[in-house]
Amino acid sequence: MSKPTGKIAVITGDSSGMGLATAHVFAKEVAKSTVRRSSAKLWIGAGIALALGGVVWMHYSQSGAAIAAHVPISEAPQVVVSRPLERELDTQLGFLGQFSAVDWVELRAQVGGTLTEIRFKDGDIVHKGELLFVIDPVPYEIKLAEATAQMENAAARLELANRELARAQMLKRNGVVSVENLDQRTSDQEAAQAALDDAQAQIRDARFDLDHCRITAPFTGRIGSHLVSVGNLVAGSRAGSSPTTLLATMVSLDPIYLDFDMSESDYLAFSRQRAKQKTVLADKLEIALSDETDFSRRGTLDFVDNVLDRSSGTIHARATVPNSNLFLTPGGFARAQLALGAPIKMFLIPDAAVLADQTRHLVLTVAPDGTVVPKTVETGDVRGGLRIIRSGLSSNDRVIIEGLPYASPGSKVSSKDGDIRYAVAGQE
Repeated sequence: MSKPTGKIAVITGDSSGMGLATAHVFAKEVAKSTVRRSSAKLWIGAGIALALGGVVWMHYSQSGAAIAAHVPISEAPQVVVSRPLERELDTQLGFLGQFSAVDWVELRAQVGGTLTEIRFKDGDIVHKGELLFVIDPVPYEIKLAEATAQMENAAARLELANRELARAQMLKRNGVVSVENLDQRTSDQEAAQAALDDAQAQIRDARFDLDHCRITAPFTGRIGSHLVSVGNLVAGSRAGSSPTTLLATMVSLDPIYLDFDMSESDYLAFSRQRAKQKTVLADKLEIALSDETDFSRRGTLDFVDNVLDRSSGTIHARATVPNSNLFLTPGGFARAQLALGAPIKMFLIPDAAVLADQTRHLVLTVAPDGTVVPKTVETGDVRGGLRIIRSGLSSNDRVIIEGLPYASPGSKVSSKDGDIRYAVAGQE
């Protein structure tokens, strides 16, 4: 057997078994060498990959640190704060009321006939005694003429009866006329007097009908639209016992009522305060219309009903309001404030600074260290554009009046001072 040279070994010999064994051993050695070389290459590749990853990580970590070093830290949000405004105000009850007319009338005819004239424009302000409608007067002029003629006839009969009675009385004194004849003449004279009285009544009746052919305004106020046109036949009735024709409606304007309802609790507070003052029911109300912010109008409370409504738990009240410029209209709504008691010190803050929770009201304040602290408050009505705070705040509390969306309970904020101003009536 010859020795192998180089990488290839040549086996010679006669024994085939010996050659096969030698070849098998040689193949195993070659395979082991190949595996060792492949493993070494894998480890070298892994090392190179790790080295490259380390270099890349160091590069980006340094770049990120540099970028982070240039990004500024976010500051606390800024809000505007102010201490509550303190003023002496009287305790008031607030109501929502509706205007109504002191006088309201349906214009209906008391006599029937053809409507011949309409003397107003729909919606006009008409004055007391002003002519509004005219019904054809001709039939009633005829009736008056007939009554006048009957009265003249009755007056002539009465004059004759008086002369005959005087003659009978003179003859009776001379003993010429019997007592029966004198009694007859006396009866005729009394019947003639009664006929004259009846004729005079007929004249008054005919004149009444004729006068009511002209329908005038019963008071000064605003008239509505006419409901019957000229040429229509209208039905009339003096006592309203039979159907009549509605011609128009009319309401008075000066003064005007403001009707509203008090809750039972408000009524009790009102009654107790009035009992302490021992004054008559003549309380002044401050009134503002729906588009007004200040309560510049004045009214006098002159009526409170005598029973509470069991279904609503309220009692009806009414105030009289001057309306010399005829601006206020029945049916319009208004807010009213009724003062109770002497003025006391109260806190006021902007209404927007009060947050409504499900069952309470909150106000956000800022502590000395800049922490937002919520406080539960009891609110009142609005005065001078500000909300009254009955309890829950002190004079030293710093209330957030601007920047509420940036503040939450427990968070930190930076604050700057602001002002709370009370709006004077008549100014915005």
